[in-house]
Amino acid sequence: MSAPVVIETERLILRPHVADDWDAVCELWSNAETIRFISDRPLSREECWTKLLRYMGLWAALDFGYFAVIDKATQKFIGEIGLADFHRSIMPSLDGTAEMGWVLMPHIWGKGIASEAIMAILEWYSQTPNARLVSCIIDRNNVGSVNLAVKCGFSEIARTPYRDSETITFRRA
Repeated sequence: MSAPVVIETERLILRPHVADDWDAVCELWSNAETIRFISDRPLSREECWTKLLRYMGLWAALDFGYFAVIDKATQKFIGEIGLADFHRSIMPSLDGTAEMGWVLMPHIWGKGIASEAIMAILEWYSQTPNARLVSCIIDRNNVGSVNLAVKCGFSEIARTPYRDSETITFRRA
């Protein structure tokens, strides 16, 4: 594994997760409003620990992964955005792509934070030696994330059922 990647933007520090992020990850994933299109229920502390370990493992296995999103002004954890390969059972297949995802605390929605982070991560990733096409999946009812994906250059390629919900698959060349 290479040295940890840290990306700085005007307002953000994007860095790989560390074990000390556990409480912040729990706060994020236990907020029903935050995860309403991602999970049918808030996650337990145990599930959040597993999620945190999964994020840390992505970097070790793939040399890319999820970033903890830190507000530069307050030094507070405000969400997570990144790339993964989750080997999902979904059609069309996401195999061979890096799957982008994002989840942010509601108090920062609508401030351009997500697009600032996504574009910085995509710029960094495009410069890596083994960069793949990037995809994402979004619940069709998550209008905010659909609009964000389009704003960041993703195009819809399919609508398909996934985990009992109609999901939109997007790709970015």
